[in-house]
Amino acid sequence: MGETISVNGTQRSLPDDPRITLLDFLRRDLGLTGSKKGCDHGQCGACTVIVNGIRINSCLTLAAMHEGDSVTTIEGLGTPEDPSPLQRAFVDQDGFQCGYCTPGQICSATAMLEELANDWPSDASNDLEGKIEISGEEIRERMSGNLCRCGAYANIVAAIRDAATETSA
Repeated sequence: MGETISVNGTQRSLPDDPRITLLDFLRRDLGLTGSKKGCDHGQCGACTVIVNGIRINSCLTLAAMHEGDSVTTIEGLGTPEDPSPLQRAFVDQDGFQCGYCTPGQICSATAMLEELANDWPSDASNDLEGKIEISGEEIRERMSGNLCRCGAYANIVAAIRDAATETSA
């Protein structure tokens, strides 16, 4: 079958052209348009997806580099009928306005909550070893690669806190 990649749990053939970015492959070839092309320079985070449990900017990597990897996009996190805890929290806390950055924000926050669960420190962490406590400062530091032009940051932080509380309960 050639080179493949798992996208949202489904095996897909990688594109023949090795110059295609992961973002363009997802959007154009697979029709998964949740991940957005914002700046196309890795500065805004609108294209954030999760690869093997790690959040990345899909505009900065080539699809061919991810042979055998597992990619999760916003479409793989939940559905309108059965949203993920973060998707539900974003709605409940009004963590979006225009919605353009929201898929990247939610993918980034999903992986960020795993980082916290695994006690991976950040620049905002008080201690490099031991349990990392979720705080507004910790969330803001970890989400700093995801920009929101509408300025819904306070609501985004509140949504992440709600989801973190729900998933840890």
